[in-house]
Amino acid sequence: MKRTPLIILNGFLGAGKTTLLKNLLTQAHKRRMTVSVIVNDMSELDVDGVLIANTEIVDAASNNFVSISADSISSRSGIQKLDSALKNLLEKRSADFILLETSGSSHPLPLVRYLREHTQVSLKAFLSLVDTVMLNDDYDGGKKLIPVFQEHLNKGTRGVESLLAEQIMFCNKLLLTKNDRLPFYVVTEVARAIHPLNPQVAIMAVPWGNLQLDELLSMPDYDFHRVALLIDELQDAIDAVLPDETDKKYDISWRVIEDDRPFHPQRLWDTCHRFMGAGVYRSKGFFWLPGRDDLALLWNQAAGSINLEFISYWKAGVLTHTDNSLT
Repeated sequence: MKRTPLIILNGFLGAGKTTLLKNLLTQAHKRRMTVSVIVNDMSELDVDGVLIANTEIVDAASNNFVSISADSISSRSGIQKLDSALKNLLEKRSADFILLETSGSSHPLPLVRYLREHTQVSLKAFLSLVDTVMLNDDYDGGKKLIPVFQEHLNKGTRGVESLLAEQIMFCNKLLLTKNDRLPFYVVTEVARAIHPLNPQVAIMAVPWGNLQLDELLSMPDYDFHRVALLIDELQDAIDAVLPDETDKKYDISWRVIEDDRPFHPQRLWDTCHRFMGAGVYRSKGFFWLPGRDDLALLWNQAAGSINLEFISYWKAGVLTHTDNSLT
């Protein structure tokens, strides 16, 4: 029985997974390839799911899109939801390949262990996306990541560094994102610093999700034997944080803020330039500004980087913008 290729986009919060996913979707659409998509968000507010649905390439009504929100896909309940999503997609639609975007707090081990036994999909690429700017700013060009990770191992503790390092250790292709914001020599130093975590893997610099689909589809299938010992060594520690709120074990919490009021332009400017403090790994959501009340805007913050983007028009603007996508 022919198995459907699966490409997984894994990486910490704000690493650029959705940007890459949209790029790969566009390439597949231009080539008239059929693709199914699963998007995971640990928050109840499924921003990434809305953004992918807005591409109009995939949607739930076409039986080629499933969103798993308010859960980490690597938790036990998340694995069950993933199993259900894959069964649903495979039963209702034949696809050339499947794309899975994990949440930023998802650990690769449970996913790899689950897919090792799957009979209907073949894991083609397990991509780990790493925010080069974040590693450079927060971990001294990446040089502090391994020592802090080793310290957690010695103490039997878990931290964000554990998740970052182990996402790299399980991948079969490592992608450095946001490298366009740094000098080439800095990107090279970051790559050199983290390469010992997975010395057999190829490292690519990928600005703005600029990765060719053929680069992934031509890869050999994921080598489960290569990570068998790694799974044996780590699974007891990882399983201990799986039952429920996996993200809280890494001192990661989330909060949804709902408010119908617009952002004040000057206060928004001040917040972006003066008041974004440390400790906010990721924030993302839709907002509007007075005087531009027909525009659906996206707030997109990762570590010290903030983007404000026009996404589409609100449904209230349907009479004046009948030819545009609506949110």
